[in-house]
Order: sequence, then structure tokens, then C-alpha cells
Amino acid sequence: MAATAPFGADVLERLAQRHDVTALLTRPDAPRGRGRRLAPPPAKETAERLGIPVLQPARPEPGMELGADAVVVAAYGLLIPEPVLEGRLWLNVHPSLLPRWRGAAPVERAIMAGDTETGVTIHRTVKELDAGPIAAQRAFPIGEQDDAGAVFAKAAGIADDLLDAVLPDPEFTPQPDDGVTYAEKIGPADRELDWEDPPDELLHKIRALSPHIGARAPLHGRDVTVWKARVAGGRLEPLEVQPDGKRRMTYDEFLRGVR
Repeated sequence: MAATAPFGADVLERLAQRHDVTALLTRPDAPRGRGRRLAPPPAKETAERLGIPVLQPARPEPGMELGADAVVVAAYGLLIPEPVLEGRLWLNVHPSLLPRWRGAAPVERAIMAGDTETGVTIHRTVKELDAGPIAAQRAFPIGEQDDAGAVFAKAAGIADDLLDAVLPDPEFTPQPDDGVTYAEKIGPADRELDWEDPPDELLHKIRALSPHIGARAPLHGRDVTVWKARVAGGRLEPLEVQPDGKRRMTYDEFLRGVR
């Protein structure tokens, strides 16, 4: 399997319960957290706990010993060169209903756009971004209160079920040409909240960036990350915030500190 991010770690955990995962291909350890200490990717932590061998090349190369003819890819985060793809079957787990939301941030972009439905697609990994033929696909609703964490968890469970059916004998159908959209990587500007925007749009952004990235805004003269909110009476009401350099807290706690 090839995975790096928490979503990939979740898929790995589930996949290993019913299949023989011979190795994990993941990215090298990288600085993380406020102290910027070198830390392993989430998928590596899962693999080591499960006793699965780990490979961490800076770039995938032909001849890597993965021990299997098929590789499941889930939130790996590195380009897989064509010569490597030609060596075996690579099956990508993509948390959207392809061809909608190809790219790096399909869950976040779906929630930001106000989508009420998304899904999971298992497709062959090809050179073009998330454009390979589809082996399986299943839709599920995005609940009104779901943040990105909830959607990723639903997607991982569905991916596990789909892989059970696909891995023994995959059959592929080309993706349609219509309906292609792209989910660009989340950048600093995507995190900024403009209090003049419609409340529903603000809430979509907060849900899309929680619990892993965080939407940013000035609030009562302080820069904060807004983790949870709701719309009530036509206004956005923060519920959980984190002032810079402080812990997460309820909005009421934050207000008490401001007074």
C-alpha cells in the first residue's frame, strides 16, 4: 500500500484487518508541530504498530520491493512516475465521485462548495491526475453538521468495502468526459474568513477545514482559528476557537478572556 496522510492511515488500518498488506510505501519523515521536530507520517505510525514493513524513498523508483502485484494508494502525496506505474497495478482510493473533484483536496472543496453528496472512487492510477478508469464507486451524503474529519471517516469505511470487492478481480470503466472539476490544494488564502460573506458560506469553510487545517479570522481584536460554528438567526456564531498561541476553547471561554 502507498499512503501518508491520516485518511491513508485509516484506510491502511481497515485494509490490514482483512487483507495481507505486505509493505507500506510512504513519504519520508518530516518536521511537524510547533517545535518542527522530525516526525513520521501518520500512515507509517499505523504500519509500525501493525508490524508492516515501511519504505520511505524520496521518490518512487522502479524495482521497489513491495511484495505484491497490486498496490492500493490512499492520500500518498507523491507523484508516481510512469515507469513505476507500469510495473504493477496501482489502485487509487479517491474520496470523491470522480470526475468531480480531481486533485489534492476533494473533501475540503466539496464541503466548501456546499455539496450535499460526495463518495469514494477506486480507479487505476495513471499519469493524468485522478483520471484513470473506474473500478468501483459509491456515493454517500454529507450531513449538515459533518466536518472534513467526519467525511474522511465515512469515506475510509466505504473504501474498505469497495476494495474487498475490487481486489480479487478488478474491471474498469473509463471516466466520463463531462463533469470534471478540480480540487486545488488548500492555501493560506483559502483559510481566511471574511465576516462580510454570507453566513452559510462561512460555515462551509469552517467545516471544510476542521479538524485538521482551521479557518482563520480576527475576532474581538485577536487572531483566532475557528474550529466549530453554527448559523442561527441569520448570523454565524462561533462555538469553538483557538487564539494564536493558546489552546482550543469554547467561544464563551474566549469571550470571558476578552472582557
